[in-house]
Amino acid sequence: MKVKLFQKTQRDLAASINEVIDKYWEDEIDEDQMIKTIQQLYAINQAKMVKGDKYTTVIRQQCGKRRLDIVSKVLENGLIK
Repeated sequence: MKVKLFQKTQRDLAASINEVIDKYWEDEIDEDQMIKTIQQLYAINQAKMVKGDKYTTVIRQQCGKRRLDIVSKVLENGLIK
């Protein structure tokens, strides 16, 4: 699966997060690939994803609670503590 890691806007980042998680839910990618991609997206686009200790408004609106629950769990294990 190819997802652009360097995102121009928060909306582009949200669309990439949604694509990765949706493909995981549809069994098109495995869990390891989903986790790795989410971690890479966060590492490269941290300022677009998080302000302070919360997801940005655009990310929250575009991704929704269920997807962000997954992102939070992935990042707790990998990057965010």
